[in-house]
Amino acid sequence: MEQWKNSACRGYVILAMENLDFKPEDIKRVMDELHWLFDVKSIDEAEEHYQNSYY
Repeated sequence: MEQWKNSACRGYVILAMENLDFKPEDIKRVMDELHWLFDVKSIDEAEEHYQNSYY
């Protein structure tokens, strides 16, 4: 299993947002929120949220 890297996750998010033509200021806002969430949520909590989400 590959080791989790927050920077890789950030890269995927940035790539997706750039591919969808998000404005740089919106990408910055999302990246700031993501940085905060890495500090307050565990990987297990994030995975559970993903598994239970519409997306």
